[in-house]
Amino acid sequence: MTIRPVAGRADLDRFIALPYELHKRDPFWVPLLRMDVRNLLDRSKNPFFDHAEAEYFLAERDGRVVGRVAAITNRLHNEFHHDKVGFFGFFESVYDHAVADALFDAAADWLRSRGHDVMRGPASFSTNDECGLLVAGYDTPPCIMMPHNPPYYERLFEAARFLKAKDLIAMRGGWQAEYLPVPERIVRGTELMKQRLGVTMRPLDLANFKAEVDLVKSLYNRCWERNWGFIPMTDREIDHLAVQFRPVVNPDLVPFLMKDGEAIGFALALPDLNVVFRRHRSGRLTPAVILDLLTSLKFKRIRKARILLLGVVPEWRGRGLDAVLYHWIWTKAAEHGMYWGEGGWVLEDNHAIRQGLGKMGFTDYRTYRLYDRPL
Repeated sequence: MTIRPVAGRADLDRFIALPYELHKRDPFWVPLLRMDVRNLLDRSKNPFFDHAEAEYFLAERDGRVVGRVAAITNRLHNEFHHDKVGFFGFFESVYDHAVADALFDAAADWLRSRGHDVMRGPASFSTNDECGLLVAGYDTPPCIMMPHNPPYYERLFEAARFLKAKDLIAMRGGWQAEYLPVPERIVRGTELMKQRLGVTMRPLDLANFKAEVDLVKSLYNRCWERNWGFIPMTDREIDHLAVQFRPVVNPDLVPFLMKDGEAIGFALALPDLNVVFRRHRSGRLTPAVILDLLTSLKFKRIRKARILLLGVVPEWRGRGLDAVLYHWIWTKAAEHGMYWGEGGWVLEDNHAIRQGLGKMGFTDYRTYRLYDRPL
């Protein structure tokens, strides 16, 4: 077995292709589009690399790729948290401790040589991207932008001296084929709250998309900066995401919470496009995939949404305004044929959000884990 850095396009192709081979028989695994993965890994296209570096490693045995990993140094994380944490991500491996250990050691050596004292992950590339190892909920498919892996990965990690850093919880609500009305107490409570606090709601204005993206920039870091593991997003990173989201974003599922003409919170939910991608296992954007995607969106065949973001600025927290945002998304998603959804991920110790979701009937159904290993 050999471990070596990716060198050239052919190696990158093999790096990208591995999970499609490893997981093709897992009925719950949902393939990412290969073109999206390639763009994500491209140092010249992904604005993450404005403040970060990464090395990609392949594990080979008898000429066959049996594992991969990326080692990641994120200067923005270290400057924000005043630490020396390095990251690893894009981990994939056959069920072989020797392969996994060698990959982890290669990533650790690379990170150590750059002054890091802890290796954290998996994060591909950061907590603003897909992150966490699935450790519970293997019998359900992941929502859009959430990872999935076989159960044996947990054994590979724990045998390689990784320790739990934090669990990330995905919660689901309305788990049924028909619309479940918002509980009456939530309807009454949110209306009273809006009247008492003088707040209003409005959807995303697609006609002024650039201005709306600028508004999100002003809110995002304020709303999440106190969260464990939070990494600020740069303007270029938010612009890059906005370009990707615009073709599939539903304005009704991006509400802004307003007070005296000023936005004090927002949420972002997306139709779960994985419902479509799960039917097409190649990871390639073929005409059949495009047609399925367009018709599914047009004729409301996607019955599921994921709330990616939901936050209120610090000075307005603790007043139940998160319930106002959830109520809006619940009712608007139903108008577009989406009768159940995922809220998450949520930090395991974010009791306020978890309890708020619980009161609306959401329950835990998938758990992801971030691990640390001292260097």
